[in-house]
Amino acid sequence: MASEKTSILLSDVSIDGEVIEKDKVIVDAKINGDIKAEEIVTHSKSNISGNIKSKSASLGGKLKGNVNADNISVKKTANIEGVLNQKTLSIQEGARLKIKAETHK
Repeated sequence: MASEKTSILLSDVSIDGEVIEKDKVIVDAKINGDIKAEEIVTHSKSNISGNIKSKSASLGGKLKGNVNADNISVKKTANIEGVLNQKTLSIQEGARLKIKAETHK
């Protein structure tokens, strides 16, 4: 079995443009553009202006954009503005949200 790759974008990274990763990406950076990956994890210092598309998204930073994922987990450090489209959604108490949530099959 092939091992899964993980790309990590630390807080001193700033990207203008689309980020595409086949496997998993961990984001603690400033990104102005869309992110596509199998699994996406954003940390508290992340600042994303763009859409996220993945199978699994764990959101803990600032996001202005839409999320399309099978499973979305919103951490208490999250600040999200946009549309969440998912099969399952979990939200920790304390998250700052200005969202519309849509469930797909």
